[in-house]
Amino acid sequence: MKNLQVQIDVHSGFCFGVVYAIEMAEDMLDESGHLYCLGDIVHNDEEVNRLKRKGLKIIDHEVLKDLHDEKVLIRAHGEPPSTYELAIKNNLTLIDASCPVVLKLQHRIKNSFDKGDSIYIYGKHAHAEVIGLLGQTNNEAVVFQDISELDLKTLPKNITLYSQTTKSTDKFYEINKILKNNDIEVNTNDTICRQVSNRDKELRDFATKFNKIVFVSGTKSSNGKVLFNVCKDTNPNTHFVSNSDQIEASWFAENDLVGICGATSTPMWLMEQVKERILTF
Repeated sequence: MKNLQVQIDVHSGFCFGVVYAIEMAEDMLDESGHLYCLGDIVHNDEEVNRLKRKGLKIIDHEVLKDLHDEKVLIRAHGEPPSTYELAIKNNLTLIDASCPVVLKLQHRIKNSFDKGDSIYIYGKHAHAEVIGLLGQTNNEAVVFQDISELDLKTLPKNITLYSQTTKSTDKFYEINKILKNNDIEVNTNDTICRQVSNRDKELRDFATKFNKIVFVSGTKSSNGKVLFNVCKDTNPNTHFVSNSDQIEASWFAENDLVGICGATSTPMWLMEQVKERILTF
């Protein structure tokens, strides 16, 4: 035995938007034993599989088109207007668990679009939240993951800039600065969720206290990628895992202090499993 000391970051785990969606899903599953969910309820395969065992059925938009007279959960990422229109047409009851932060952003983008603004969204292409945001503009807004995707010479001289709620704050302001340095007038809207952005400093503080960090997240989580890099930059001895089976004993030296943390889409029960596994070494 390596006599490892292991601690879970108390600030890690689901954000309130994900908690809200999962609680709604569990309430419906307890009531009826089955529920359709449009897309993965959270970008964490372990949690999705737990809910599937309770009766959750994950469907995509193609399946939704042929679904009638059923209840369908809208996950925290939100949906474009076209989804709500289809629900009326197909007599679907939507259980709307869209995150309040995302809904507020959708409304802001819709208002900007209605005013005729040139809207640019810093976000991940084809991400569920971004699809919902784009839908507020009839898919006319420009989405970019990196400033290199934009031709700064041909950009409008006045733009309105928004961000997907789970992107890096530092990167957002870096992009904003580059745009302004190129004589582009930017109406800057920092729409990054503070429950996500505040995690940056918390994780930096947490990562400095341990010899090794194990960061637990689903591979699909945008927020997980951002927060893992925060940990890795602070403590190079940071390892990414999606479940306890991926942990290797060779990562740890005798008497190591080991910190476990995760994304806002990582369930606490999964981090507990990771801790139990590490303590067997």
